[in-house]
Amino acid sequence: MSVRPWSPHGPLFSRGRPLDREHAAPRISAYIYGNILILAALIPLHLNDDFVGILIVLGTAASTFIAHVFAEAVARRVHDGTVHPTKTTVLHHLRDSVPILSSASVPCLILAAAWVGWLEPRTAQLAAEIVILLRIGGTVFVIDRLNNERPNRATLIGATAVTVLATAIVVVKVFLTH
Repeated sequence: MSVRPWSPHGPLFSRGRPLDREHAAPRISAYIYGNILILAALIPLHLNDDFVGILIVLGTAASTFIAHVFAEAVARRVHDGTVHPTKTTVLHHLRDSVPILSSASVPCLILAAAWVGWLEPRTAQLAAEIVILLRIGGTVFVIDRLNNERPNRATLIGATAVTVLATAIVVVKVFLTH
């Protein structure tokens, strides 16, 4: 048996070996959670403050990642009934949480394009928000892939529904916290 190098996403996008459900579910959960919180950070941004928007998005991703890893580590102690987790368990858990960090990558690149003057700040902010919405809706396609199903009309309807629900959650979060 060959040892594969550690990858934050593999084998989620691998054609050869789909990710097992035990790790797919928390990764998808972290992915959606991270994207919702990044979108909630993007919406109220005022990009006249140079690179502050990028720092807010990065800070949101980093703090959410740390909080998620901590909360899951505490919960894992209850689930496993162990006091000291193994290195393998810790690495799997960290990998399952990486989608929270990845949620900030493309929005930060888009905001950086505005910072250097390639895009208007409002256009960059809108583009970053659209990318996040597409990422959230795209999870339905990943779920279909994990279930060995081909995308169909129900997939598009599901992606739209997930996107609308996530947007409603973000609106509530922004309204209640800003």
